[in-house]
Amino acid sequence: MLPIAFAPTYAHPLPAGHRFPMLKYELLPEQLLHEGTATSGDFFVPTPPPVADVLLVHAADYYERLRLGQLTRLEERTTGFPWSAALFEREITILGGTIEAARLALQHGVAFNIAGGTHHAFRARGEGFCLLNDQAAAAMWLLTHMPAVRKILIVDLDVHQGNGTAAIFQHEPRVFTFSMHGARNYPARKEASDLDLPLPDGTDDAHYLQLLGETLPRLLDEVQPDFVFYLAGVDVLATDKLGHLGLTRAGCRQRDEMVLSLCHRHRLPVVVCMGGGYSERILDIVEAHANTFRAPPHFINEQGQTIAGARLRRVADWFRVCDAGANI
Repeated sequence: MLPIAFAPTYAHPLPAGHRFPMLKYELLPEQLLHEGTATSGDFFVPTPPPVADVLLVHAADYYERLRLGQLTRLEERTTGFPWSAALFEREITILGGTIEAARLALQHGVAFNIAGGTHHAFRARGEGFCLLNDQAAAAMWLLTHMPAVRKILIVDLDVHQGNGTAAIFQHEPRVFTFSMHGARNYPARKEASDLDLPLPDGTDDAHYLQLLGETLPRLLDEVQPDFVFYLAGVDVLATDKLGHLGLTRAGCRQRDEMVLSLCHRHRLPVVVCMGGGYSERILDIVEAHANTFRAPPHFINEQGQTIAGARLRRVADWFRVCDAGANI
């Protein structure tokens, strides 16, 4: 089983011309099912968690104002999303999905959330398309409810620094935050993760993978985590409108395979959340995200090829149809 959190509410309607690619939350599950990387039995519909679990990382006043739609106009603009009750339901459901994925990862080794990775949400504010910090909440849920989990490593490979996550865990020694991101990218004011690796614009596959390959094994040995959260943003692609790095889809796939293989080798349960992706073509975003789901070690055959990758050759027509779309 490959547990995957997904709810139809993830694909929330936005005003025409909005730059956030909500369509990917409709297309990604369809692609995973179509190619056979996932089956319908792998998906589960998450539910909002108890409020007490949200308040492990968020201020009660902020949570209530968000729930009731009482954010100021400036606060709302800073999140990047127009508030609605349906938007709040989406955000709290995504957070619940990451908590449920954490519980399932303890059983199955790896679990996914089709959305999540809302690392710009602080304890008492949201920004950058992030209203509630799902990985932070799930990390504290594990530390609170699962005595066997005493140390957590958050591997944030979104192109933007995980500033909200870093701030939330600034004084929490049980959570080690690692962010590898564009040095000159959003946010302008970075917070201090336990380890930050800022990258110059245009960083390519070779440099990126070398640096990650030198850093992550050392962190696993030094931190000795019991659990890993992986934020697998695909805004590191050269095609990304907001990213400014130079990775190819193949390099991004190698990144995912490296992270998940290392976790597998260390027998570490891991939850993977999708994070950002803003390429011009929705096809580039969906394909890069789909590669993340194809990366778990049990999808690798004896020849070192991903099993799902072999399936893709049989669904090339589907991609040609996508390419013909007006907004694809």
